[in-house]
Amino acid sequence: MKRILAFLIMLMATFQMSTAQIDYSRRLQQGVSYTGRTLVLGDGSVRYDWTGTYLQTDFTGGSIAIEVSDTKKTYHNLYIDGLLIRRITIEGQKPHLIVLADNLTDQPHRLCLQRVTEGSGGCTTVHGFYLVKGGKLEKVAPRKRFIEFYGDSYTCGYGTEAAGPKVRFTYETEDFNHSYACLIARYFDADYAAIAHSGMGMVRNYGDKKQTSQYTMLERQGHIFDDFDTLRYDFQAYKPQLVCIQLGTNDFSKNNTPTVDQYCGNYQKFIQNLRKAYGDIPILCILPYSAGAYLQTAFKDLARRMAPDKHVYIAEPMLEVINNPADLGADWHPNTQGQQKIAMKLIPQISHIMGWKLEDKVVK
Repeated sequence: MKRILAFLIMLMATFQMSTAQIDYSRRLQQGVSYTGRTLVLGDGSVRYDWTGTYLQTDFTGGSIAIEVSDTKKTYHNLYIDGLLIRRITIEGQKPHLIVLADNLTDQPHRLCLQRVTEGSGGCTTVHGFYLVKGGKLEKVAPRKRFIEFYGDSYTCGYGTEAAGPKVRFTYETEDFNHSYACLIARYFDADYAAIAHSGMGMVRNYGDKKQTSQYTMLERQGHIFDDFDTLRYDFQAYKPQLVCIQLGTNDFSKNNTPTVDQYCGNYQKFIQNLRKAYGDIPILCILPYSAGAYLQTAFKDLARRMAPDKHVYIAEPMLEVINNPADLGADWHPNTQGQQKIAMKLIPQISHIMGWKLEDKVVK
């Protein structure tokens, strides 16, 4: 009994010592890799607000803390060595410290912090990292594959964590990690970036009384930030091997819908912008599972217009793939199970387009 008590006292002392060992006099930023659209500020801090943006580093010393701030309140998933540890809340415009890992072994551990809140929820700034004395940060090498996704609430993972379709949306129920986009990237072991915002369309946003909206995804496509600022993006942070686009549900939502020519015209401009930025890479245009008659008609015309471009692909229809309440989260949006169905519909098509081998594993 005395030996057990002595061991527990020693363990507690070790934990406390490890916590105290973090050196808060040395703020680090070098050795961290960011994936997605970010802006490096004059003091070395990194700012971002697109959903799905993630940072990675291999750290030594067993403990690590991050100094962060946010314009509102956002959520990030914390992974250590590939395992989801917990969800981190970042709230407060003044920089503050959050201990991410403590009392681990001194050997290198991989940390990943993934933003799962879309831009309207706030803008995050990472001011730096703190380690124990002698601890180091090392950047994580990029994966061989990279996919960029453009979309709306379906891509954001809007309401995936809600109990059912009649539950109203809150940011607590949004998790990009359960979006079809993240599921697809994870299945193919690909890095990813998501340029997505709920309610956005190609030419018209949700419920707009006008046929065309002033600030759609066509405009957001060229910006560093989703909602924080309108600074232009130079498309140099990464070059994807594949771009997936799923936009149109909001264009043809209630009130005054656009014409087929208006929708297809902006879609063509969207693809032209991608061609200028990335060259002749494959682009997959996805008809949303909830597409009504007008959007289905527009997509047929889009396919006709894009036929000369042999690297633009029209995804196979997945109408009614989500067909029962068990597939739905907040405000009748696909929940985690619904998002899995969407991903499972698209994965074979991406395999065919890219020549990426299908693997015998669960889509999750």
